Amino acid sequence: MVDMWELDSEAIEERVAFRAQVRDQVWRETKRRMRSLGFSEQEGPATPNALAPTSAAAKAVHLMYLEVATEVGNAARELAADAATRAGRAAATYADLGEAAGITRQAARKRWPDAVGTQWTLYTLTGKSRPHGMATQVFRSSGKAIETGRTAVDEGALADDGAVGAVVINAAREAVWACYFNDGTWAPEEIAMPEDLQTVPAPGSPEHGEWLHKWDQFITSNL
Repeated sequence: MVDMWELDSEAIEERVAFRAQVRDQVWRETKRRMRSLGFSEQEGPATPNALAPTSAAAKAVHLMYLEVATEVGNAARELAADAATRAGRAAATYADLGEAAGITRQAARKRWPDAVGTQWTLYTLTGKSRPHGMATQVFRSSGKAIETGRTAVDEGALADDGAVGAVVINAAREAVWACYFNDGTWAPEEIAMPEDLQTVPAPGSPEHGEWLHKWDQFITSNL
C-alpha cells in the first residue's frame, strides 16, 4: 500500500497536481451543465464557493457539482475494475492489486473478487465423424472463451477436422455455455447441457474420461 508520506516531494507534487486537474475538470463540466440552471457561461461563478453559502443559487451549484463528481467517481471505479481484471489476467496477485490501489490485499479481494485466479476452460469436439478428437484451451475471460468456441464451431464446417461442438466451464468446473454446429442452419447453435454433464470432473480422473465420452455422445446425437 502506497503511503503519501513515503513518496518523495516531486511525486507528492505530481499527485497533488493530478488531483487539482481532476477537480478543475469536474468544475468545468459543472459550469457547462449550469446553463440548465439559468446561468450563462459569463454569469456563472468562478469557483464552487463564489456564491453566498446559504443562497438558493449556491445550493443548486453544489448539487450540480455533486452530480458531476459522483459520475466521475463511478467512471473511475469502472476503469479500476477493468484494470484489475486485466492485471489479474497478466498474473497479478491480490497483493499486487492492493498495493497499486492503496488498499490491503483483503480489501482488493473483496472489491474485485473475480479479478485473480479465475479461469475458463474451452473444450472443443473435432472431426465430422467418429471417433471425434478433443482439444482444450484455458482463458482468463469467459467472453473470450465463448467467442473462441463459437468461432471454432462456426469455422468447423470448412475442414474435416474442424470443431463440431464446444463447451466452456468456469473455475468451479461448471458448464456455463455450450454450442454445436447445426447442419440445418449451417451456423453454431447454443444448447443447454444435460444435468449429468453440467459439472465437469477434474482432468486425469476416470470420471473426467467418462464425462468426455458422454459429451461426445451428446453432441453426436445433435449433429
